[in-house]
Amino acid sequence: MKVLLDTCMFLWLTTENYDHLSQKSIDTFLNESNEIYFSLVSAWEISIKTGIGKLDLAMPVHKFVSRQIELNELILLPISLEHVSKVSELPFHHKDPFDRLLIAQSIIEGIPMLSADSVFEKYGIQVI
Repeated sequence: MKVLLDTCMFLWLTTENYDHLSQKSIDTFLNESNEIYFSLVSAWEISIKTGIGKLDLAMPVHKFVSRQIELNELILLPISLEHVSKVSELPFHHKDPFDRLLIAQSIIEGIPMLSADSVFEKYGIQVI
């Protein structure tokens, strides 16, 4: 199964901060038969939050993200014009621009989201 990580899920899973996670989320991430996608949207969000002091990483963003992609065999999902354009069609259930772009990617690519954010379901996407 293909799965797209939201940013919080990526951070919680890769730092093994499982307090916020269901067993199903953990099992989905660790199941080697699943194709787990990491979006450049999340890398952008992590960079911004680190830069403004809302997120503290043990290493520079590029090194942390690159290392986690490699260690967890994640598939990098680029941002396309189609993804960006889809955002304009989405209702404003969610106001966070990063999450809105992740939702657009999920819709365009037909990939379920691995997320703890219940608002995502309002967009008709599959949320694990």
